[in-house]
Amino acid sequence: MQYQQSSHALAPSFLKLGACLVYEALVIIALLLVSTAVFVLIFGNSASGIKRTLMQLFLFITVGVYFVWCWQKSGQTLAMQTWHLKLVNKEAHLLSLNAAIARYVLACVSLMLFGLGFLWAFLDRDRLFLHDRLLKNRIIYVPRNTTS
Repeated sequence: MQYQQSSHALAPSFLKLGACLVYEALVIIALLLVSTAVFVLIFGNSASGIKRTLMQLFLFITVGVYFVWCWQKSGQTLAMQTWHLKLVNKEAHLLSLNAAIARYVLACVSLMLFGLGFLWAFLDRDRLFLHDRLLKNRIIYVPRNTTS
């Protein structure tokens, strides 16, 4: 679906972006709790050694699959659906598999750097996160009647 309005008109407010990030964090915490429980039930105590490393890798991949699948399928995670936000590329299409994976990896790097890539949105004229600026993606506001 092509969006004809200007990119700035479609840019979500900082309030919507912040609310979506908080909601997203809650969804990810729940996903991590369930995934950790599954891993521990299958492999036992994973507090140290190779099991701990494998569990961390499992959790990283599990969260990555959630995001990549949502971004490719509809351009929206659960939190983004709630706040009527959608992730699109520069042609206003859904992300390709490679683009979604790259976005996930860069967003994780941003989080490891104290969220600097997310704070970038405060400086960006289009309110884009740094990883979206680099990958030429954008999160847009999609009114309720056009979210499908």
